[in-house]
Amino acid sequence: MTSDRTFLTDGKALVQLRGLTKGYREGEQERAVLRGLDFSIRAGEFVVLLGRSGSGKSTLLNLISGIDQPTEGEVIVGETNLTRLSEQDRTLFRREHIGFVFQSFNLIPTLTVAENILLPLELNGRMGEAEQKQALAFLDQVGLADRADSFPDRLSGGEQQRVAIARALAHDPLLLLADEPTGNLDYQTGLQVMQLIHDLIHRAQKTILVVTHDRDLIDLADRVVRLHAGTLHEVSAEEALL
Repeated sequence: MTSDRTFLTDGKALVQLRGLTKGYREGEQERAVLRGLDFSIRAGEFVVLLGRSGSGKSTLLNLISGIDQPTEGEVIVGETNLTRLSEQDRTLFRREHIGFVFQSFNLIPTLTVAENILLPLELNGRMGEAEQKQALAFLDQVGLADRADSFPDRLSGGEQQRVAIARALAHDPLLLLADEPTGNLDYQTGLQVMQLIHDLIHRAQKTILVVTHDRDLIDLADRVVRLHAGTLHEVSAEEALL
C-alpha cells in the first residue's frame, strides 16, 4: 500500500462520499467536523479508519449509515443516494443493507444467542426457513454453534463480540461498519476477533469500514485512512504507526 493512491470515485465503488461536510452549531459559531470529503470504498475492501478521539470518526459512520444527514454533500451506498431519502427510508435502507459491530456488543440480554442473530431477519420480514438456516450458519463459523440457546450474560466478552459479528452478517448486508470492535476486549482476544472479522468478510466477499485506535489491525487492512482536522488522508502502514 502506498500513500499516494487516489481514492476510487467511479461506479465500481460501493461507498462514495462527495463533498461531504458536517458541522454543528455551538452558540453563535458553526463548528465543522468534516470538511468536503471526497472518498470511496471499493466493493470487497477492508478499510481501517484511524483518528484521535473527537476527530469525527463516529460522525462519519453515522453519515455513511444514514443515521445522520450531512450539512453539505452526498453519501451513496451501492446505487442509493442516502442524502435524498427521508429519515424513514434511510432507516429501512440501513436495516436491510448495513451491518454494525459495536464496541459494547449491543446484544439484547433477554434474547438467546440464536434469537439475537435472527433479529435482523425478523426486522426485515425475511424469516424463511432457508434464510434462518443461512443466518445461523454464521454461528458455526464464529465457533459458537453449541451456544445457540445461551443468553449473552453467560458468554465471555470475546464470545459476545463473535455473536455480534454473526448477527451483523446474518441479513447479508452490502456494507459492514465496525466502531472500535475490540475496545472492550483484552489484547489477545481483540486480535482473535479482528482476525475472525477479516476472514469472514473476505470469505463472504463483504465490504467493511473499521474505526479503531488499535494499530495492530493495520496489517489486516487493504487500505488505511486517517481522519485529521476534518479531512481524510490515505496512509501507508508505516505512516499509520507514526
